[in-house]
Amino acid sequence: MSSTPLGAKALRRSFLERSLQTAALIGGTPPALVLARGNMENQASEFEAVRPRRLQFPDDHGAHPGFRTEWWYLTGWLERRDAPPCGVQITFFRARTRHPEANPSRFAPTQLLFAHAALALPEEGRLLHDQRAARSGFGLAQAAVHDTQVQIGPWKLVRTTDDHYRAQIRSQTFELELAFKAPGEPLLQGNNGVSAKGPNPEQASFYYSRPQLQVSGEIRVRSQAQSVTGRAWLDHEWSSTLLETGAVGWDWVGINLHDGGSLTAFRIRDTQGNTRWRHVAWRDPQGRPEKSQPGSTQSATDVLFEPLRIWRSIRSGADWPVSIRLRLRDQTSKTERILRLIPLLDDQEVDARASTGGYYWEGAVRLVEGDHPEAPEIGRGYLELTGYAGAVSL
Repeated sequence: MSSTPLGAKALRRSFLERSLQTAALIGGTPPALVLARGNMENQASEFEAVRPRRLQFPDDHGAHPGFRTEWWYLTGWLERRDAPPCGVQITFFRARTRHPEANPSRFAPTQLLFAHAALALPEEGRLLHDQRAARSGFGLAQAAVHDTQVQIGPWKLVRTTDDHYRAQIRSQTFELELAFKAPGEPLLQGNNGVSAKGPNPEQASFYYSRPQLQVSGEIRVRSQAQSVTGRAWLDHEWSSTLLETGAVGWDWVGINLHDGGSLTAFRIRDTQGNTRWRHVAWRDPQGRPEKSQPGSTQSATDVLFEPLRIWRSIRSGADWPVSIRLRLRDQTSKTERILRLIPLLDDQEVDARASTGGYYWEGAVRLVEGDHPEAPEIGRGYLELTGYAGAVSL
């Protein structure tokens, strides 16, 4: 989710800073230079900038190595036989370092790759999750530029020519072998795929989503295999710029609505919890914005995030707003729609200190219509919370 892109999707927590620390350790740039904040604030010119253009597929399904950060972010709800529904997250990150591409050394870490995977199992009461980190190359890790094909060792996410995605994750605790079928064309977020994350033009990302993915496959937990079906959501986002001064993190939600539509909403917060920037897009089953202004691709709806319930983590010490009220206000009619996010379980905190750094909360949630937990459910998806266990330092 950009000035750095939102959303894993998840650089969840201090992604870039951790990436540059890793680059320093494995590639030679002095850590004092890498981590000097003044230098970091001036690095945007070393990377490609987000300038409005028409996204081209399949090329834009692939990696964009000239940009600082990028991720492919999959989340979904899985149905299991003889067991309650569970949540799944698979995220691959790419980060470009400051090593010049012209460096002749094969060991210069110009591109770093990270991956997170998690299962939200109600019977466990918490996430099962794992993570990977590697430099690109040497046949061990890659992010192809022609289409979605990202890999770190046995962890893979690939888009096939029939517009299916296939994910393979091998962990000591769990394994995932999942296929995702896209029902339609990519949904361009923001203004034709350019998503503003602040008041300045450079505070933006290229961003598209694939909601309502049909899921099938198998999960294996402690050698116990289960066949699954379900619905998932893919975000692909890339950018080079930083969060504006004073911003500490974001709240983001992507919901597959039961009527076939989708809801995307996010806000960027400051140190006092105030909203610095926000956006909402309610799409019908054909991907069209609901209640858009004539001649515009933008929704005429505003959104307010109101925390309803806090869960405190004993690991990070963070207070996570795991249940949130969304107020959707139509700017034309001045009417308001009340929605509520309810978590599948409270402890969906991801400890990413071994890869991208820090903590974030990435959780399966239900969306209900109205202001009561027992109100009718109208969709399911994922809520992402960052900046509550310390400011995101990108």
